[in-house]
Amino acid sequence: MPLGPRPADVPRIRKTLTVYKVSSYITGFFLIALVVMMVTRYGLNGDIELGGPEGFLALTPKEDVTGINVSTIILVMHGWFYVLYLACDFVLWRLLRFSFTRFLFIALGGVIPFLSFYFEQTVPRFVEHRLAEVESQEVPA
Repeated sequence: MPLGPRPADVPRIRKTLTVYKVSSYITGFFLIALVVMMVTRYGLNGDIELGGPEGFLALTPKEDVTGINVSTIILVMHGWFYVLYLACDFVLWRLLRFSFTRFLFIALGGVIPFLSFYFEQTVPRFVEHRLAEVESQEVPA
């Protein structure tokens, strides 16, 4: 049997692709926010604080944060959305049966800034192309 998606998996692939598109945008947004947060934390020696004594939004040393620590929220949110992004990548890899190298390459989208936005455009095209091949090979009963 040739490698590639099975016709029975097409609906699951389409659902996963929809979640993948959304998660790639959200992961990309939080990754950019994470870069900004790391610049403020390690370059300016301050976490982003919301609603603290310094005003609505301020850079405060990590140990002096009394309000909401936005830097920590950014870290946690990016982490969880990256897990969702990886899960979608894994499901697409498993159902489409593409190479493990492609899986790893797509996984970099949540680690390298702006790459997830690029993959949000290219991965669906690749998947749709593969699905079109499968659907054209189906023989009507």
